[in-house]
Amino acid sequence: MRVSFPIVLMILAGIAQAGEIDAKVEAALAAESRPEAHVERDRNRRPLETLKFLGLEDDMTVLELLPGGGWYTRVLAPVLAENGKLYVALGTRTVSEKVLTEPGFDKVQVIETDANVRRPEGSRYYALDDFSFGKSGVDMVLTFRNVHNFDAESRDRLNRAVLDVLKPGGFYGVVDHTKRHMEPETPENRRRIDPVLVIKEMLDIGFEFVDYSDLHYRPDDELEYEVGRRSVTGNTDRFTLLFRKP
Repeated sequence: MRVSFPIVLMILAGIAQAGEIDAKVEAALAAESRPEAHVERDRNRRPLETLKFLGLEDDMTVLELLPGGGWYTRVLAPVLAENGKLYVALGTRTVSEKVLTEPGFDKVQVIETDANVRRPEGSRYYALDDFSFGKSGVDMVLTFRNVHNFDAESRDRLNRAVLDVLKPGGFYGVVDHTKRHMEPETPENRRRIDPVLVIKEMLDIGFEFVDYSDLHYRPDDELEYEVGRRSVTGNTDRFTLLFRKP
């Protein structure tokens, strides 16, 4: 059953205790304002299980990076509306124009930065300049299927900015498409990244590794083909990692 966004907020307001994430996420998923294309991806993306693994609570201050079309923004915003706070940053134009203008999303705040996300001519990857989010004390930063888009130098800049914006003990959750360990770059693995490399890069700058989940393990993804290929899209093997700022 799909319900209107105001009813979703009433349901969420009636769930008194912080930490009852199941009911709040399920209410957000039931909102009739969610596009049908988003709903169709629920089974594959498993948002409730993913957010519970990452440790989301409804009273957290959360920063979502590179929200794209707002698939997770539409889930996170109503869950955090009453007791928490949701920021979005980097690549926010689409979500700002097509999601945050809708009723019920007015509490989501866009963080403007001078990161200058760009794709240099001839490069397979995006780059960004040194930047700061201009915030501090954030409880959790989340990014879904985005880290693979950046070159190593820009990943370092991004992750250091995340480290700075988090409070001590704050969490950084990363989900992305799996690449074979130490596999050389090919046209087919451009939108995949080695999870071992991701962990190493995080540890190198001071994050603690907390845990991983096999929620998005797909044994039939041979890690051989580009994630947009018809035989793979929507069923890629993805790693789910959780880090903490000491």
